Amino acid sequence: MFIHTFLPVLWQREAIAVCIAIFQAILKNLFVLPCRLGSMAAKKLRRAKLSQELCERLSRYQITTCQDFLCLSLLELMKVTGQSYRNVQKLLRQVSLACAPKMQTAYEMKVRRSVNPSSAFLSTTLHSLDKVLHGGVPCGSLTEITSPPGCGKTQFCIMMSVLATLPVSMGGLDGAVVYIDTESAFSAERLVEIAGNRFPTYFDSDEKLFCMTRSVHLYRELTCDSVLKRIKSLEEEIISKKVKLIIIDSVASVVRKEFDTKLQGNLAERSNFLARGASLLKYLAEEFSIPVILTNQITTSLSNGLAIPADLVSPADDLFLSEVSGASGSGKKESGCVTAALGNTWSHSVNTRLILQYHDLPTRQILVAKSPVAPFSVFFYTVEKSGLVLQDGTGKPGRLDS
Repeated sequence: MFIHTFLPVLWQREAIAVCIAIFQAILKNLFVLPCRLGSMAAKKLRRAKLSQELCERLSRYQITTCQDFLCLSLLELMKVTGQSYRNVQKLLRQVSLACAPKMQTAYEMKVRRSVNPSSAFLSTTLHSLDKVLHGGVPCGSLTEITSPPGCGKTQFCIMMSVLATLPVSMGGLDGAVVYIDTESAFSAERLVEIAGNRFPTYFDSDEKLFCMTRSVHLYRELTCDSVLKRIKSLEEEIISKKVKLIIIDSVASVVRKEFDTKLQGNLAERSNFLARGASLLKYLAEEFSIPVILTNQITTSLSNGLAIPADLVSPADDLFLSEVSGASGSGKKESGCVTAALGNTWSHSVNTRLILQYHDLPTRQILVAKSPVAPFSVFFYTVEKSGLVLQDGTGKPGRLDS
C-alpha cells in the first residue's frame, strides 16, 4: 500500500524537476533566441530606444545591432555598458522586445491598407496588370522579375524607380530608391528618358528631372559578399534618405558567377547565402512597408529520362515547356523546361513572381506566375521610350492608370 502511494509521488516530483529544468533552459536562452531569428535581430540598437550615449559606447566595441547585443553574456554586457547586473537585465528585455516579431490581426492589416492605400502597393501604371495584382507591386514583400536576356527586366526596374519618386497624389511613394546593380546595366540616361516620356506634363523642366535623379541612389556591387554587406547597411539609409523602394538587378548574376553547384558543398553555400539575403530583405520590406524588386535569370533543366532535382524546378518557375534534341545525335528527345534560376529554395523566398518572355517581335509577354492575391495571368507589352506599354493601350506615356 505504501509503495503504491509513494511511487506516484516520486514520478510527480521527477516530472516537476524536469519541467523546472526545461523552464530554466528556456529562461537561459530567452535572450539568445532573437539571434537565431536572423533578420529581426539585424535591427539597429538605436531603433531599440537605447540612449544615444549608450549606443555610441557600444559602437566602440562594434556592437551596433540587436544581434550583436543579445549574443553577449551578462558579464560581457556589464563590462561594455558599465552598468549593474539588474540594469543589464532590463536592457536585455528591452532589446529582445524591440526585435521580437510582433503579432497583428488580419483586421488591423485591412484597416491600415484601406486608410492609406499608397502604403499597400506601388502602381506599375500598367492598368490591367495593376488590376490583377490588386494595386501593383505589393509593399512589404519581395517581387521577382524573371526573363531571358533582352526582355526588359532592367527597363521595368528603371521605370519603377521613376514611379517610386512621384508624389503620392500621382500614385507614387514620394520617396527615394536604392538600386543595387550587379550587372552594370543601369542607365541614368534611360532613367531620364523614361521619366520625360512617360510623364511629360509632370517632368516639364530640367529641375524636376534633376530632383528625380538625385532620389535614385545607385550601388554597383559585383560580389555576393558586397551585396550582402550592402543589404545589411540599408536600415539606417532607409530612415535617413526616406527610401521607399529597393531594387536588386540582378540576384542571379552574382550568385551564378560565384557558386558552381556541380562542386561539392557549393549548393548548400549558395542556398545559405540566398536564404540570408532573402531574410534580411523581407525584414526591411515588412519593417518599413516598402516594396523590394529583384531580378532573376533563367536556366534550362533537362531530365534526360531522369527526374529533375526538386531544388531546380517549381511549377511557379516554368516559362514554357520544350522538347530538345539529344546531344548524341541518336534522334532521342530529352524533355526539358526553361525555368527561373536559383532553384526551389529561392522560389519559395519571393512572394510574387512576374515572368517576362518573348512572344513575337516586338511584342513580349508578362506572366503573373506566382502571387498571393492574383491568378495566373498573361499580358502583352512592348518596350518604348516611355518604358513598358501594354498592348491593351494602358501604360501609355503621360498617364498614370489607377
